[in-house]
Amino acid sequence: MGIIGKLESAGFAAGDEVIVPAYDDGAVARAVAAAGALPVFADIDPDTYCLGVGSIEAVVTARTVGLVLVHRFGHPADAGQFRQLADRLGLLLVEKDEDDGAGGDVVQRRERAGYLDRRLVGVRTPVPAVGHGYQRYVVRVPGNGRPDRDAFARLLRRRGVECEVPVVTPVHRTREFRRVGCVLPQTERAVDETLALPRLDGLSDAGVRKLVSVCNALGGLLQPA
Repeated sequence: MGIIGKLESAGFAAGDEVIVPAYDDGAVARAVAAAGALPVFADIDPDTYCLGVGSIEAVVTARTVGLVLVHRFGHPADAGQFRQLADRLGLLLVEKDEDDGAGGDVVQRRERAGYLDRRLVGVRTPVPAVGHGYQRYVVRVPGNGRPDRDAFARLLRRRGVECEVPVVTPVHRTREFRRVGCVLPQTERAVDETLALPRLDGLSDAGVRKLVSVCNALGGLLQPA
């Protein structure tokens, strides 16, 4: 059963709240709203890009009935820790992989991720984790946030390296779900700094070497803020 089916089967009542990430394209928040509940946004863990355990309790109210845990970019959140939290608070826990059925060569992605981890300079590489599937290899571009990240992305594309900004606008800042007074510093910083490099199982070996060469040539020009 997909996330929409799981949420719809919960039978939410008017006024029920479900905690969701704002570091997202809005699909999770819309699924919660479609199921009859109100999406409430919590901040992320800056290493995993999944919901932060500590941020969840900060937004729990008497109306909170559930939370949606998204395993972002193939980086698995500590599901056991979230289950314990949900049980303690009496909440429904719905888990979702960001790229359901993504498939591909996981072993190859992990090998190439390790290669990039060792060789990339000038950008912050993903934090390794047991079970990481690297559906996307997402780096952080240091410097002055969004302007430097966007300039870096433009230069990569000009040199033939595909890349994309994974989250353009945090969901709590969109017109559809804007929340007055909602401040999520880790989410907003990640939105400004993150950049998804090409999918690793779609590259040739030469393409991986070119990725390192181009990124390092540009990354050496960047300086931490």
